[in-house]
Amino acid sequence: MTDTERLESYLADLARQVEDLSDTVARQDAEIARLTARVQMLLTREAEREATGTGAHLYGNETPPHY
Repeated sequence: MTDTERLESYLADLARQVEDLSDTVARQDAEIARLTARVQMLLTREAEREATGTGAHLYGNETPPHY
């Protein structure tokens, strides 16, 4: 194998690796965007619950029901 063939082979391998990494980054970007939207939706939903007072029931010094 000549030096030129080795360099061509090396460059082809690097190009494949760059494409693989690019695909991975694009997939991760889409996943991050999807998760960010879900978190925003949950934050909005919780803010609405707090504003309307329909959130979770908070117990004070009440006796638990099993006593």
